[in-house]
Amino acid sequence: MIRSLLREEDCARIHAASLKILETVGVRVDDEAVVKLLLGHGADATAARDVVRLPRGLVADCLAACPSSARVADRRGGSREFGVQGGTVFWTGNALYIARGSAREELKTADLAQLTRVAEACPEIDGMVGTSVADYPPPARDVVGFREMARNTAKHLRPCIFTPAGATAIVEMGQVLADGAALRERPVVSFGYSIVSPLHWTPQGIGVIRNTAGHGLPLMINSEPMGGGTAPVTLAGCLALANADTLSGIVIAQLVERGRPVIYNVGFAHVLDMATGVALTGAPENALLQSAGAELARFHRMPSASWMSTESMVADAQAGAESLMTGFAHALWGVNVIWGAGNLESTLCMSPEKLLLDDELIGAIRRFARGIPVNEETLALELILELGHRADFLSSEHTLEHFREAIRHSPLMARSRRQAWARAGSLDTAARAKARVEEILARPARGQLSAEQERELTRIVERHLASIGA
Repeated sequence: MIRSLLREEDCARIHAASLKILETVGVRVDDEAVVKLLLGHGADATAARDVVRLPRGLVADCLAACPSSARVADRRGGSREFGVQGGTVFWTGNALYIARGSAREELKTADLAQLTRVAEACPEIDGMVGTSVADYPPPARDVVGFREMARNTAKHLRPCIFTPAGATAIVEMGQVLADGAALRERPVVSFGYSIVSPLHWTPQGIGVIRNTAGHGLPLMINSEPMGGGTAPVTLAGCLALANADTLSGIVIAQLVERGRPVIYNVGFAHVLDMATGVALTGAPENALLQSAGAELARFHRMPSASWMSTESMVADAQAGAESLMTGFAHALWGVNVIWGAGNLESTLCMSPEKLLLDDELIGAIRRFARGIPVNEETLALELILELGHRADFLSSEHTLEHFREAIRHSPLMARSRRQAWARAGSLDTAARAKARVEEILARPARGQLSAEQERELTRIVERHLASIGA
């Protein structure tokens, strides 16, 4: 169910502006080898040794090399393919902090383990995204966090990488989790990195692209412009710069590994609130920018990504409204990977209660996206003619056969009469989510690793920790 936000000529005009930016301003690349690689493929040198201009032909060639779809796998034998032809997956968010009521604390390894267990229990969540874990030094957090996620969920894993060396270690850990299969065939892990907008690729970003290459693993190229701050305040101008940012990463990724599946992501775009100085993630403009990003991705014939987010500090009505607005808009306009489930405070914070609430929202979004199928079975004309004026559809075989897919059951929202709600404690939705989190975490933790996988992952983690002196 994909709607049109930008016309084809709008996408072409934005793209033309981006090409002008790349061939005139160029992109800063903090890696001599990649600069040489770009120059060897037709990029133009500038007076600055680390800035190169990208010609239109090179951009077009690298876009043509990108597959029109990407596939991610879990560790239960399942996989999901998405791209130009459709398909949407929902992932959790990442953060620096964990919500504790109206306060927040630094997110630690035990918190990530609990968040992952809650995500594993959420039927609508397709993948777990890594976070920072404050009880380890920054260069170790991606690798240690990845092991913690793998211990507690069999869903697809998308680590947040902090160093190129961490990316190398996690590829090796992914091979352990693939259980003998090639990662190209069983992509249980995927990667990504953000350019520093405007137009600056750091050694960390280049390192992640390079160190995860060679396996056909999906790579998300992120632009995170801030409308009114690091990008034009007008949404069209913000999109033109974000598109240029992303195209530059696509060129580098395809020159490093031609044919690698790339997920085009201008869906992490912010807008600057001029009254507070906050970089917004859950405003209507975010929903517009990120939905337009999906249309630009289809214009390029590539998969797309975005996030559903909120500025709220707690799992309240604002959090629900903003996450629903952004998530619903992105699904409606055909974004393929929507992450951010569980996020609060402009993606700085994670909340297990918010994760459960977002799982509920995602279920509703997916039900809406399925629409209303019209066929002989769903019209139920024979049943209507048979029953006539008798209001007895409840007892019919047709209702028994179809009610589960026709009417979505909600395990979290208030769907009872007031008396039953009062007997259950008169809890609001946030309180019910809190009780559900406590119920999930009270169960014995179910390990998701075999003994051999645990040993191998620990060996890789310990080797990585030793290599950085941690």
